[in-house]
This record gives sequence, C-alpha cells and structure tokens, in this order.
Amino acid sequence: MDLRIAATDRAPQAIGPYSQAIIAGDLVFCAGQVALDPAGNVIDGDVQVQTRRALDNLRAVLESAGSDLAHVTKTTVFLTDFGDFAAMNEVYAEAFGAHRPARSTVGVASLPRGRRVEIECIAVKR
Repeated sequence: MDLRIAATDRAPQAIGPYSQAIIAGDLVFCAGQVALDPAGNVIDGDVQVQTRRALDNLRAVLESAGSDLAHVTKTTVFLTDFGDFAAMNEVYAEAFGAHRPARSTVGVASLPRGRRVEIECIAVKR
C-alpha cells in the first residue's frame, strides 16, 4: 500500500519526528493536535478554548488530506484533568454536530507544551 504524507501550513508543524497526517488508501491517520496556532505559538485559555483550537487544527489537517470532520471514524481525546471532561465534551459536540465518531478519552499526566487536551483521529477520505 502506498503511504502519503498530508501537511498544511494552516495547522502547527510537527514538533517531532512525525507527520501531521498519513494517508493510507482511503484512510487518513491524523497526529494528535493541541492548542497551538499554525505558527506553533501556545494558545492559552480554559479547556474549551484549547479544545476548539485542537479541533480547528485537526480540521485543517483533514482538509489537506481530502477529508473533514464529517468523515472522522474514530477519535482519541487525551485530558490532563478529567474534571475538564464535560467542558471539553461541549465543544467537541458542537464541532461534530450530529456526527458521532467512535471515541476513547484517556487521562494522562501531561501533554506537549503544557496543554490540557490533545485530540487525534482516523478518518476516511471524502
């Protein structure tokens, strides 16, 4: 199977030895996104602000790969504080609307750049 890298300047560049996304056939595997702007600057704010930015970044990466949030099949959400679950979930639900991808939510000790939430996903191409 041919693997292709998807990348966009509308989301932060990878801060390590990985790609923003890999396309494998009709599947798009997106790396986790946190609250950084496209230039890599930290976006401060509560978990809702950070979730919104992470989802905006995912949206941009998905679009560069020929997909979108409506074609996401699975997400994984990482939270540093499970007390943020309900607030994160509100923004997440707004972003996905009636679409309900499968999801896992995992509590972690820390995330890159001191962020409170990270979201990764798998999608199919449009």
